[in-house]
Amino acid sequence: MSSDLNRREFLAALGIGAAALTVHAEQNGATPTRKIKPIRGSWFEFQHHATVEGVDWNPALVRFTAEQWEEKIQEIAGLGLRYLVLMSTALYYRAFFNTPIYAKWQLACADPLEAVLSAADKHNIKFFIGGGFYGDWTSPGIITNPKDMKERLQAMEELVSRYGHHPSFYGWYWPDEAEINPYFSPEFIRYVNTCSHVARQLKPQAPIMIAPYGTRHTVNDDRYVQQLDAMDVNIFAYQDEVGVQKSTPAETPRYYETLRKAHDRSQKAKLWADMEIFRFQGRVYHSALMPGPFDRILRQIEAVSPWVDEILVYQYLGMMNKPDSAAFAGSPESTKLYTDYANWLHRRRA
Repeated sequence: MSSDLNRREFLAALGIGAAALTVHAEQNGATPTRKIKPIRGSWFEFQHHATVEGVDWNPALVRFTAEQWEEKIQEIAGLGLRYLVLMSTALYYRAFFNTPIYAKWQLACADPLEAVLSAADKHNIKFFIGGGFYGDWTSPGIITNPKDMKERLQAMEELVSRYGHHPSFYGWYWPDEAEINPYFSPEFIRYVNTCSHVARQLKPQAPIMIAPYGTRHTVNDDRYVQQLDAMDVNIFAYQDEVGVQKSTPAETPRYYETLRKAHDRSQKAKLWADMEIFRFQGRVYHSALMPGPFDRILRQIEAVSPWVDEILVYQYLGMMNKPDSAAFAGSPESTKLYTDYANWLHRRRA
């Protein structure tokens, strides 16, 4: 924005838009909330799986010490985030913890999982631990391959044995997502329920999350509601797909309203948002991820707030950095997004 006046006018316009969304929702029988929600969590990783996308922060994360991981967790908590979703505990047939399944990633921090969970214990962060990537994360067959599943379930047992004492080991996340088009495939449902069955034995009270994509294709009908009922999942954090340019903030309210109606019918799992705060530097999926413009991100927040229980983002790491951070990972633009959001959050709380 070019001036404080323009910024105030923009924020006022956001309020008008939110009110209009609420009226629309009430007229159409859904159950929205009136309040624009803050960001409550983020995805998290030790290395970004798509190397070309993570060029601005992967090298920094390799060099992070245990002290820097704690600094980053403290920084994230200081911005009001309460949930982190660890994308993977293994990647490219290397593990981020000691396991006989794979050789270990060579990182400056000998045990990054211990470092972040210990820090999260101190700073009141709840981690969802990812059950991936065991096998080739680019292959659709990763959810059906028996060897991959065996390794995935073995890893879950080892993770609970090694790290389950941490209060911050809060829940599970199954990262090998399948597209909703407009329904989940039977193979995906079996994959989810197989993982969840073992997870319930290991940590019975731990909530389980998935983050479906294809959100723009969702429907509210009996078949979709039956699929929600059939999956042993506590939280569906649907991707808004704005960063990957499959949706716009003007379109997403319709998608999330449909989902709200379906989840209200099912009454089994919570409806959260997985909101994409990035943009691509060049071609989608073939260039570096960069922080999205703050005005677009505010529109995204406004769009999903009436319909979801919580807003999580993909993702803090790489896209946001406190300007004086001792654990900096990302492009210089990431300090602007951090500052813009922190200033908005401060005004919102005032």
